[in-house]
Amino acid sequence: MSKILFVITGVDHWTLADGTRHPSGFWAEEAVAPYEAFEAAGHEVVVATPGGVVPTVDKGSLAPEVNGGQEAADRIAHALASMTVLQRPLKLAEVDLADYAAVFYPGGHGPMEDLAVDADSGRLLTLALESGKPLGVVCHGPAALLAATKEDGTNAFAGYRVSGFTNVEETQAGLAGKAKWLLQDRLVEAGVDFQEGEPWAPKVVVDRNLVTGQNPASSAPLAAELLKRLP
Repeated sequence: MSKILFVITGVDHWTLADGTRHPSGFWAEEAVAPYEAFEAAGHEVVVATPGGVVPTVDKGSLAPEVNGGQEAADRIAHALASMTVLQRPLKLAEVDLADYAAVFYPGGHGPMEDLAVDADSGRLLTLALESGKPLGVVCHGPAALLAATKEDGTNAFAGYRVSGFTNVEETQAGLAGKAKWLLQDRLVEAGVDFQEGEPWAPKVVVDRNLVTGQNPASSAPLAAELLKRLP
């Protein structure tokens, strides 16, 4: 059995270009699907957030229309409620990478608010990348990669093939025009080789020990890829 660290946003909103707060947090499926896969395989999940705050689920991610109907939405909500590990997160600043076999970042718009500028998260991501340990990041989770800067000021993930929530998907979700910045644009600016697939279809990209997924539908296949790489 291995320990897998889930790094989850600690905020409950995403600040839009006009200064209003869009209710957010982490996206339910992106935490639930990998959690269930890792637990079923006998691994232990540990959660860390900035400041050790209990993470907030994006209420929108519990809606029937994004989960394929009411029955599936109820299942996600039930699974989330049973994830008691969410109620006792570690402080991200106090995490020791040596304690974990892999690291995983779920998305939701929350990471655009806090993890994108969180130095502790940036250091952890850089160490995880250099360590060779499996590192999984999905949907808006790659916003956290923006804080992973090296001593020379370049991004630790520059040159890596990475997927994440695309400009097309943000536009179709109705939020691109309201955002301060778009994830795909910022990742490209950071030197990442951004890999864009069909909107809303599962897409997982593997580059060395880094495994990234484009959207919520990519979270389960991403977890399967990470499992292949665990001891």
